[in-house]
Amino acid sequence: MRFQNLPLPDLSNKIGETPWMNQDTILNKHMAPKGKLGLVIIKEGSCDFVWEDSPLDIITGNKDNPIIIEPERYHHVIITGKVELKIEFYKDTDNNQFDEKAIRPGEDFVE
Repeated sequence: MRFQNLPLPDLSNKIGETPWMNQDTILNKHMAPKGKLGLVIIKEGSCDFVWEDSPLDIITGNKDNPIIIEPERYHHVIITGKVELKIEFYKDTDNNQFDEKAIRPGEDFVE
C-alpha cells in the first residue's frame, strides 16, 4: 500500500465539487477538467488510484490520505470494497498542455 503524500492545494482556490459517490457510482477512466486539480476526499472506506501512464504505481486513498488528481492525466479508481468519496476541484496554478478530446466529467461540477 502506497499513499501519495503530496501537499494539499490552496483550499481558498476551491471552485467546485462532485456529489458523494460510492463503489457503484464511481466513474471509469477519465481526466480532471482543464486547469483544475482534483482532491479525492474519502469519507468511508478506501480505494486505489492508478494513473493510466504508470499502471503499476498504485496509490491508496482513505479518510486520512486524500489523493491529488493532476489535470490532463488519465486515471481510474480501483474499487477495493465499500467506499464513499467526492472530488473537490481547485484552480491549478501551473500551465498545462490540454488534450482537447479528453473526457472530463468533472467539468459539470466547477464554476
